Amino acid sequence: MTPLAAHPLRQLLNDEAHARPALPIAGPARLSSIVLWSDTVGEAEWLDLQQLTQRLGLPNPEPHAVQYQARVGPLTLNWSLHTEFVRYTFILPEIGCNPFSDTALAAVPADWLAELHGELLVGLHVVIVPAHPSEDWRTQVGHWFDPQDLIGAEIGDQSGVALTDLRLHPDPNLGLGFTRLAVLDRGMGERQCGRMVSRLIEIESYRMLALLALPIAKTEMRRLDELGMAMRAITARLDDGQREDGSLLAELTSLAGRLEDAIASSQYRFSAARAYYALVERRIDELRESRIAGLQPFHEFTERRLAPAMATCDTVLGRQDRLAMRLTRATALLRTRVEIEQEKQNQQLLASMDKRAALQLRLQETVEGLSVGVLSYYAVGLLSYGFKAAKAAGLPINADLATGLAIPVVLATFWLGMRRIRRHLGH
Repeated sequence: MTPLAAHPLRQLLNDEAHARPALPIAGPARLSSIVLWSDTVGEAEWLDLQQLTQRLGLPNPEPHAVQYQARVGPLTLNWSLHTEFVRYTFILPEIGCNPFSDTALAAVPADWLAELHGELLVGLHVVIVPAHPSEDWRTQVGHWFDPQDLIGAEIGDQSGVALTDLRLHPDPNLGLGFTRLAVLDRGMGERQCGRMVSRLIEIESYRMLALLALPIAKTEMRRLDELGMAMRAITARLDDGQREDGSLLAELTSLAGRLEDAIASSQYRFSAARAYYALVERRIDELRESRIAGLQPFHEFTERRLAPAMATCDTVLGRQDRLAMRLTRATALLRTRVEIEQEKQNQQLLASMDKRAALQLRLQETVEGLSVGVLSYYAVGLLSYGFKAAKAAGLPINADLATGLAIPVVLATFWLGMRRIRRHLGH
């Protein structure tokens, strides 16, 4: 009996359900997460991971892997490769007396960190501490943050508290600013804690990735203003009475090319921003947050700060589409006018050609008449010589009379011959 054939992608598609699982985390703990952005994510990032695993004595990652998790001593490493960024997360147990100075990055070779490919987009230090019922969160972790910018909420159906100010604080390992995040554990299990922390890291990562489109949107706003003004100047010249449709059409074509270049250079970033924004909203929903009195929760912060940036990107996309439609209509109108003008010119040219053909026909008829006369003259002259020769030979011929009688016959012969040739050429 022939066994049932499996689809070649069945195993791969099934494994997607378990791709990039959240690590279980037991508090107290320190985490450091870095997101490196690059235009060409791939082989170089995988080689970076391979160098780290060799230096830490960990098993080598599989070729072209997109996910890697391993533990060496107290250090846990989580690595994931994405379309345009790579994320490293390092976890150490315990927090010490100053967890935001003695971070998990201290367990990673400093020279390896300095030689990583890509650009640091997100740097996040996370501290997980058990919540003390007798202490207020402000007393326990509030001194780590700027109180003016603090946001946070109860998460996991009030089984924990997440707090951050989204400020870049100095980091002793990389010399670059890192965002701080504190999670107070009110009894979350290891897996729930791991999921909550993973979502918080992803919220910050995807928020920054979505905001990559904002500077582009501002630049495109200015470019669209310039293109719109140029478009208005061209359309204003459509009815100024000066017939310069050809030059206007060339200007519109150039303008359309500039607009298409702007769309091609920005549309991918805007689409990616919208996708990242959707992920941020989904991860916030998965936090199952509850408001803390006096603090702005993550959802409200996102709606007030990130949503306007995404609306700006959507506005630019809409303006690009509307300007493209206007250019299409104006170009179609000008093309129609140019085609009508060309048809008028063609009609005039055809009329002129008809007139010239008539003149050429009359000239040809005149030439043909002259040709008949010339040919007849020479033919009659030859016949005259023939008649005179015959008379000199003793034939009873009146050479002058015979020549005169031959003239109408020769003329008729040549005229009929010309008509026959013309009819033959006409067929």
